[in-house]
Amino acid sequence: MSVNEILAENFAPSQWLWWPRSSVRVVDWNIDRGLKLPAIIDFLADTNADVFILQEVDINAHRTHRLNIAREIARKLRLNYVFGREFVELTQGTKTSPAYHGQAALSRWKILNPRVLHFQRQSDFWKPRWFKPKLQTFQERLGGRVALAAEINIAEASTLCYNLHLESRSNDKLRRAQLNEVLEDSAKYDSACRVILAGDLNLNASKPGIAGALDRAGFRDAVPTACLASTPARHLLEAGRRIDWAFVRGPGEADAGKVHRSVRASDHYPISFELRLPG
Repeated sequence: MSVNEILAENFAPSQWLWWPRSSVRVVDWNIDRGLKLPAIIDFLADTNADVFILQEVDINAHRTHRLNIAREIARKLRLNYVFGREFVELTQGTKTSPAYHGQAALSRWKILNPRVLHFQRQSDFWKPRWFKPKLQTFQERLGGRVALAAEINIAEASTLCYNLHLESRSNDKLRRAQLNEVLEDSAKYDSACRVILAGDLNLNASKPGIAGALDRAGFRDAVPTACLASTPARHLLEAGRRIDWAFVRGPGEADAGKVHRSVRASDHYPISFELRLPG
């Protein structure tokens, strides 16, 4: 099995394209590779959301039963999807049947012009090394962190969506540099363009320097619940971290932001919000 940098398939019924809407529901979630796929699908179905922005999505990995996780979700929920490749997972596949890992966006509407932004600044933590055992624990990989950008044709109006997964094995300086690359890319678009920026940022975006950069780029927090962690506690001395974020820019207002802390299908909690469309 081989995979291109971008995969896309359509499973949504065509009538969704013409259904007038005053708002759309967006869910962002790091699904931890899709290890608990039935529970993940059950939760996503129950949300009745229109757009799903997912990180840590497997294709053909041993740990997730060689499935294309994005396709499985899209087929079950009758959605269109696009997958952007982040890594080749060297301990999860073989030379003749490689495994892949990345981000996926799913929607009831058409997804157009997908592309992958390869961050210029990367950690070398994942780089294969001769002295590392070929074990899953060491997660040897080829590739690097990316943002998946795509246009979703919501109710016949294009919305640009950035799906981010910033580096986990470094410091905020590197993550801030990766975020800045996305903000610089978004600056190429007119301020009237509706933009959603969401994902696992692996940092606290409410810190003044980071929040200021997002604000200067025109982005508004779509899930302003900074007191709620988006990951479960890893030990008794940590209450969890707020590292999953969603922001919007341009026409429309976000409200009803929520962290779904009762969901146990991943090592991250899903977040969601309603995007109110202008009349």
